[in-house]
Amino acid sequence: MPIPPAGPPVTAARPPARSDLEALLSEASGVPVRLKHLERLTPWAVLRARTAGPGAGLPASVIVKWLRDDPDGLRDDPRQVHTELAALRFLSEDLGLGLAPRVLAADPAAPILLLEDLAPRTPLDRALRYGGALPPPPGLASFARALGELGAATAGHAEAYYARRSALGPVDARADRVWPEAGVWPRVVEQAAAFGTALPDPAGGELAGVVAELADPGPFLSLTNGDAEANNFLVAGDDGRLIDFEFAGYRHTLTSAVCLYVPGPAWLAVGDPVATGLEAAHRGALARSVREAEDDRLFGYGLACACLTWAAARLVRFPVLDARPAGDPSRIQMVSVLESAAGVAADRRALPHLAGWARRAALALRRRWPDADVDPAALAPYTPRH
Repeated sequence: MPIPPAGPPVTAARPPARSDLEALLSEASGVPVRLKHLERLTPWAVLRARTAGPGAGLPASVIVKWLRDDPDGLRDDPRQVHTELAALRFLSEDLGLGLAPRVLAADPAAPILLLEDLAPRTPLDRALRYGGALPPPPGLASFARALGELGAATAGHAEAYYARRSALGPVDARADRVWPEAGVWPRVVEQAAAFGTALPDPAGGELAGVVAELADPGPFLSLTNGDAEANNFLVAGDDGRLIDFEFAGYRHTLTSAVCLYVPGPAWLAVGDPVATGLEAAHRGALARSVREAEDDRLFGYGLACACLTWAAARLVRFPVLDARPAGDPSRIQMVSVLESAAGVAADRRALPHLAGWARRAALALRRRWPDADVDPAALAPYTPRH
């Protein structure tokens, strides 16, 4: 889950009025538009608005996003809506990409977005939950490929994106570049020492390199949506689209690939992307314009930095997990995350001291939480956490 942006949140708005949506669509299409039905969509806090009849190029339904209430304070900042608006228009209008929904109309001041309805595509995570990942469904390879295509198409175009974004309000491109997860390392180092897995000096030296790699990605700088997980990829067969660009920004492109190698919040395991061909799909697409992705050393180092940092960002939740009752699946997930990230680094022959520390931290948690001391081979790919 993304870390909230800096700055005070504003009071969240109720869903926009039907009349406001009709006015926006009418202005965008040039003809009067009436809506006959509004419905909430899960798992997202969005609406589907069905028009009384498509006309002037408008579809039969559109998706509505607005500034909304969020008890975690993650999605109640108008800058997030502005970011999504800029990112989606940048992709479709500036780059001509069909990787994400098109913006049909918008009111940045409200703020409200009316987006292309991607139905009948459905969330990839739903297919994985109910259909499993063996053999990998075509949507999974499409997801990996789309992440690579996004990186390849947007690399080198940061100036055009930030021109769009800055027109909607102040934005700090340098701050955008910092992956929020990287900011948790000091807390993680402190917590790890508290349960007997202090970071050794050589690992500290490697950590400085990790922070530098993520802060200055060089050729690996591209637009990411900021929350690359299977729930944010809508798919029908192998035809998929990326959604949820509220936390988009130019940062290390391999941060978006972590979800292929290390379990995200929904999963206990994700499988082997090399054996299943997911890495080839992602890396091949990325290398079409980011040639450095073909270099095993550069690709492997960046990937190891991103995976270990993701693991650290999850480990910061240790006090919460430690207070939960035995048998809570989040404990198994935490061990799996650490061991998966360490395995990525070992396979790439990168960051051996940090990888060793991650394995020791996982072992310490196995001993502390006997309920989490499970055989990772017994976890099927994309086993849900709940």
